[in-house]
Amino acid sequence: MAHATDDQDKVWDLASDIGFCMLTTQNGSDLRARPMAANAERDEHAFYFLTDAESHKDEEVARNPSVCLAFADSKNQKYVSILGTAEVSNDREKIKELFAVPAKAWWDSADDPSIRVLKVTPSFAEYWDSPGTAISYVKMAAAAVSSAKPDMGDNASVKL
Repeated sequence: MAHATDDQDKVWDLASDIGFCMLTTQNGSDLRARPMAANAERDEHAFYFLTDAESHKDEEVARNPSVCLAFADSKNQKYVSILGTAEVSNDREKIKELFAVPAKAWWDSADDPSIRVLKVTPSFAEYWDSPGTAISYVKMAAAAVSSAKPDMGDNASVKL
């Protein structure tokens, strides 16, 4: 069981460190992804985002709450994909708690009545944590001249 806990810790740590993700929702039979600043709250078992009441993602979540959060730090070869269930609320206390400098690009203050909270409760994740681009290339080159497969770092599927 300790291994599962370690993998869960790894998912939360990587997502927190990367910070931004592509939030994928369903629009009918199509998928739609857009970049979002994620607030990972492990103690609450949730990821929070600020969104606008007029945005299409809110309508898409209302129709189909299954979403994917895809975090990527390509420079350091660290990736996390998280599946979960999303819901939108008008929790003014949470909005004030989450409102920070990046949000000022979209709204003047936390009191803007169009701000909503998008909460994602994760259920499953997969991560890839490689030693970095330069080391990965060296390992791949060494593997290309030998019969061994390169050790490209950690990869695990995790129930959250």
